[in-house]
Amino acid sequence: MIHEQIIAAIEKLMQGILAENKLELPENVKIALEHPVSLEHGDYSSSIAMQLAKLLKLAPSQIASEFKQKLLAHPGIAASIEKIEVAPPGFLNFFVNWAWWAESAQPAHLNKRSGKKVLIEHTSINPNKSAHIGHLRNSCIGDTLARMLRRTGHEVEVHNYIDDLGNQLADTVVGILNTTTEKPYERFGDFCWETYAKINKAYKEQPDMLKQRAIVLSQLEEGHSNTAWMGLLIAERIVREHVEEMKRFGITYDVLVWESSIVREGFWARAFALLQTTDIFRLEDEGKLKGCYVLKQPAAEGEPNEQSEFHADKVLVRSNGILTYTAKDIAYHLWKFGLLDQDFRYKNFSDRLWSTHSSGIRKKIGRADTVINVIDQRQEYPQAMVKQALLALGYKKQAEQLKHVSYGVVSLSQGTAKGLGIDTSDGKHAYAMSGRQGIGIKIADFLERMEQIIEAKRTRKDGLASHAIAAASIRYYLLRYHLQTEVIFDLDQATEVSGNTGVYLLYSYARSSSILKKTGVSGSPPHDLLTFNELGPQERSLLRQLAYWPETLQAAVKELAPNQLCSYVYELSALFNHFYAACPILKAEGQARSLRIWLTGRYKQTMQDALVILGLPAPNRM
Repeated sequence: MIHEQIIAAIEKLMQGILAENKLELPENVKIALEHPVSLEHGDYSSSIAMQLAKLLKLAPSQIASEFKQKLLAHPGIAASIEKIEVAPPGFLNFFVNWAWWAESAQPAHLNKRSGKKVLIEHTSINPNKSAHIGHLRNSCIGDTLARMLRRTGHEVEVHNYIDDLGNQLADTVVGILNTTTEKPYERFGDFCWETYAKINKAYKEQPDMLKQRAIVLSQLEEGHSNTAWMGLLIAERIVREHVEEMKRFGITYDVLVWESSIVREGFWARAFALLQTTDIFRLEDEGKLKGCYVLKQPAAEGEPNEQSEFHADKVLVRSNGILTYTAKDIAYHLWKFGLLDQDFRYKNFSDRLWSTHSSGIRKKIGRADTVINVIDQRQEYPQAMVKQALLALGYKKQAEQLKHVSYGVVSLSQGTAKGLGIDTSDGKHAYAMSGRQGIGIKIADFLERMEQIIEAKRTRKDGLASHAIAAASIRYYLLRYHLQTEVIFDLDQATEVSGNTGVYLLYSYARSSSILKKTGVSGSPPHDLLTFNELGPQERSLLRQLAYWPETLQAAVKELAPNQLCSYVYELSALFNHFYAACPILKAEGQARSLRIWLTGRYKQTMQDALVILGLPAPNRM
């Protein structure tokens, strides 16, 4: 990539200059390239001369001039860079040789195999009711990360962790046994949604009913009673609905790991034995946590509380013997990294999807080099406890390779909430979802509503199906925000044809397909027939953005930030549409026509690559 080539040349030159002057490189000096806003300032820009000015005791412009002279003598730079300009107070501005780039740049160069295995856990919805759009943000982020990593040469394995021993499933079981309904439901998960809300309301009115939850929770963990079988049947049916719903958004998994498998097949017992060899895992013999096994913290503050999920001393085993979620998660992560000398067995759950099962077969699953967990930002403390357990056991390398991708929750705009039947009389700006209160928008209902809006707005309906456009619109809307941003979903915004929406991207791609079809040209013209000597501003702006694709993808992978790709493809599509409006393609002649057809083809090729990674369709017609 040209970006890497320039950085490597600058770094080599800088090291030589520092060696000549017998100087060490300060930690605060970073070699980075910027994308100048103005075309007059080149295609790439570096501030390295200004960073070195104080160290070398020279004017930045003098350092930049020396860099310019030596860089132009570099064989690779001489071929790929048309010219370098020094701009006050000492910027190095690089102008790409576009004829060289057109001949040498190939997106396939991103596919170099890394030799490392990455395990991504995402979705991991409690199997006790239908999923809502907050869950969908998790799944879209996780699936896109998997696509990004696969595209850049990593071996990726995607896990969906099923908490079939948790409070939420226990609540649904208690609810089914103690509440009634006469309302018909198309989906079992919707029935469970209402049941879950009813039982949580009953807990408030009749606190003694919480004792039933504790009994059911214990029975689920033991796994032999009628209640345990009931819980399993509920969980499995709900999971099947979740998996099918996610497929509509292009989201798939490799493995379902059931929490019950971790407990009943001895994974926790093995992890427990390992933890007992450390100084931080101990049985409390006094105080409010008496009888609990905890991970001790260096300076625990506050009043101890066995029920608190965020107490400094993390409870792993409660005094009644019930395991916390974090305890089972520690065992799961030891297995993920191949640190437990045992393995699961697997059965086929559905097409190309495996599920842990005691009577299944052995498979080469797990044993990852890097583990990425997509879990919302409210779970930072439990995730930190998993990492602390790895460190306490001496697994520093694995702890460093455990990545928590956190994200903000999803709420509904006032207009969207009102349109979907939620009471908005309090006039709030946004409406959060709560499964316990039965407040939220189920994914299936939301997709159906979005499809209706898309269908009503369309004038032509012979292209991509409305349900596919609706799914793409929702997925892109959930991806385009910075991960830590709370997403306030607005139906009207998400379906706009202009602006930063999935619909806009799909229309732009379809436009390029239509143009190329009308040209009647089979393939791109040979590079030697293209001329880049008289590029107009719209042509050059589009060309620059196309060149930035490989480095943008690599940066997004490094930072695990899908939203960076969304920013890129929106800018790329906007530049293509400006180019289309300003530069006639079909009516152009000679060299100009060849160049513009080639640019359109490169746009389509790059855009298709990006859309696939983002999990969006690439339609020839809308």
